[in-house]
Amino acid sequence: MLNITVKEPGRFFALCLDAFRAMFKRPLQWREFIEQAWFIVSVTAIPTMLVAIPFGAILSLQVGGLIRQLGAQSFTGATAVVAIVREASPLVTALLIAGAAGSAMCADIGSRKIREEIDAMEVLGINPLHRLVVPRMWACAFIGLFLNGLVSVVGLVGGYFFNVVLQDGTPGAYLASFNAMAQLPDLIQAEVKAFIFGLTAGLVAAYKGLNAKGGPKGVGDAVNQTVVITFMLLFVENFVISALYFQLVPQKGM
Repeated sequence: MLNITVKEPGRFFALCLDAFRAMFKRPLQWREFIEQAWFIVSVTAIPTMLVAIPFGAILSLQVGGLIRQLGAQSFTGATAVVAIVREASPLVTALLIAGAAGSAMCADIGSRKIREEIDAMEVLGINPLHRLVVPRMWACAFIGLFLNGLVSVVGLVGGYFFNVVLQDGTPGAYLASFNAMAQLPDLIQAEVKAFIFGLTAGLVAAYKGLNAKGGPKGVGDAVNQTVVITFMLLFVENFVISALYFQLVPQKGM
């Protein structure tokens, strides 16, 4: 119990400090960064779009029904924009990065660990954090920004289609109400969330991979723990960032 509540968080925090310190060392491993970024795009772009469509549809159907009951159907587009851009898109982006990319990164680093490649790098004077972890962190954060925009666009298009086609909404009212409640800081906040979520996913994957032990079974356990821990941290971070955002940024009225 002590190991779970004290030692593990302490080791993870120490790894985060070492990784952030290694971020400013030169040279940056551009080749590794590009390879990891392309890998993340290849495993998350299509699933992200496929998840964003039903996400936008569900929000449009649920919000549209509630708004229609309140007699404010003309604000359906505004509420959909706020729900998708402010909350849904960064969460969908983070879950896809953590579930698809983070688990693969953990398996890769964990395999290197049990094959003693990490120990060999340290013997040769190569810092594994600078060589392996930092490029993966930057790749997760960088691609998270673009995936967040992709989810927002696809989600809004899906919401528009389902609202206009299935709920007999007015296309002009849906589009005209975009600016009624949404504002530019909403998009900036979502991008900040996506960036931080990407860093978190990369750090957790690296930590569990570097501490994998017990052979292939240990790597599998580390991958499972990576997904679960990342999801928990993402929801905590989402709550904290959202709370700070509502306190610092004035919201638009109806």
